[in-house]
Formats: sequence, structure tokens, C-alpha cells
Amino acid sequence: MNIKEKINTKDVLRKSAVLIVLLILIIVFSNMSPQFRTMGNLITILRQISMLGVVSVGMTIVLISGGIDLSVGSQLSIVGVVTAMGYAKWGMPPAACILMGLAVGSFIGFFNGFVITKTGMPPMIATLAMQIMIRGLGFIICDGASVYGLPGSFKLFGQGYIGPFPIPVLIMAVILFLSAFMLNRTYIGRYFYAVGSNEEATRLSGLNTNRIKMLSYAICGFLSAVAGIIMMSRVNSGQPKAGDGFEMDVLTACVVGGVSISGGEGRTSHILVGALIMGVLSNGLVIVGVSEYWQQVAKGAVLLFAVGLDSVQRIGLKKKKAK
Repeated sequence: MNIKEKINTKDVLRKSAVLIVLLILIIVFSNMSPQFRTMGNLITILRQISMLGVVSVGMTIVLISGGIDLSVGSQLSIVGVVTAMGYAKWGMPPAACILMGLAVGSFIGFFNGFVITKTGMPPMIATLAMQIMIRGLGFIICDGASVYGLPGSFKLFGQGYIGPFPIPVLIMAVILFLSAFMLNRTYIGRYFYAVGSNEEATRLSGLNTNRIKMLSYAICGFLSAVAGIIMMSRVNSGQPKAGDGFEMDVLTACVVGGVSISGGEGRTSHILVGALIMGVLSNGLVIVGVSEYWQQVAKGAVLLFAVGLDSVQRIGLKKKKAK
């Protein structure tokens, strides 16, 4: 069995294990509370993970490229605030407000990539600093208060339906499909994997690795903005604290879904499973009456286990290559 076959086998085994974990969680919570297995609660879970799924796609692209973005939660918050302020305070048309929000998110993502590539700063430090800055700017823009007074048309993205399907879930499905196509069927998708696997070799082959990494962060910023607009629409207001801690849920969903934190490995098609695990876990714990503090413990344990498993598997693969 060659290295590629070993990697594919590991990917299949891990995906199967993640699906088994999801199934076990569903069975456990269904037995603990009949309310969990109702159709209404299933729709609620899908709504809840729609924003998580959208941002996880962006985080996946960044992770595959060898980076990380800890500012996605703050990006989500400030986009919601800016979009809401555009209508409620600045008198802009709804469409212009949404475009402005998407532009703000894309610019923040691009700026993250620019700083990282031009200074050589570790992505974790650069995006952590950006997280703090953006969070502060969000509070400054709205004076620390939630922004209300939005029109009913804004509710469409977060609360609307097309037939029996919630619009946020459809947006997530479209983004998952397009991102999977890009990563699997286009040159730019292959470039992301190449940079994350071996940046120096990719650079020596003639590709502009800095531009590729900046593009990955810009895409992540754009998708964080999409999620921010969905969140704003869902609560019908701009909330400066809406994305607090959201980056950890996103990172957990990615790693549980099989995306390597070391770069060069992952599939957006697996992200849905990771997001579902996080959604089922959060929803199930709330329904059975587990306190918010124990929920944080559970999420942290899931992240620790997923990252630990990824690290152990990579060490084992390196040892096999050495032999």
C-alpha cells in the first residue's frame, strides 16, 4: 500500500468514525428527551448550524492553505453591526447595506492575509490581534448598544423559507457545494492544497504563494460576512457580541470534520458532519438541561480530542514514511 492509499484509507476511517459519533449523539439525546427527535427541533438544529457551516467552509480553506483565522467571530459581529447601522443610522438602502457588509468582511479577511504574508507573523498571533481590534471597533461603531429598527425584508435571510426549506440552510448547502467544486475541480483549489502541504516547493514551482494565501483569507472573510448577515437577519438587529467565542466552534467543527490544523488536508464535504456534531451536541445539552458551563467543558473536550487525534495520526504517518 503506497502513501496515497494510506492517506485515503485514513480519511475513510476517520469519516466513518465521525459519522458513528454523530449517530451515537443522536441516539443518546433522542432517548434522553423525546423533544429532541421532533421535526421542529431538527429544523432548529439545521438553522443553528447554517452560520457555523458557512464560516467553517472559509476556515477550512484557510487551514488547508496552512493558516488559521481566529478573528472570524469578531468579523461576524462587526459585519452585522455595520450592515444594521447602514440602514438604521445612515439611511442606506437594504441592498447597499448588505453589499457594504460583504465588502467589510472581505476586506478584513484580505487584510489578515496581507499582514501575515508581508510580515511573516504567525497566523495565530496576527488573527488573534485582529480579533481583539475588530471586536473593539464593533463596540465603538454602535456605542456598545445593539442596533434595532431594521425593516422586515432583512428577516428573509435568517428567518425566511423557500418551500419547506429554511433559507439559511439553503445558503449553507450552496456554499458547501461551490466550495467542494472549487477545491476538487479547479486549479485554485489545488493551489490551496499545494501551499498548505509544502509552501516552499509550491513557490519554487512558480506560483505566487502570498497571493494564494491572501485569497484564502479573503474568501474566509467574505463567508464570515455572509454568516454575519444571516445572524443579523435571524435576530433582526446588529449585535456587537453576536460572534463572541464563535471561532472556537468553527475550529472544532473543521477539525472534527477531518481538516488538519497542519495544512494541506481536508474536504469541505466533511464539514457538514463536523457542524452537525457541534449543533447536535449544543442543542441536545440545552434540551436535557445541562448548564452553559458544562456545555463549554464538553465543546473544549471535543476540540482537544479532535486535535489530539489529528496530531497522533500525523506522527504515525511520518514514522511510516521514515521507514
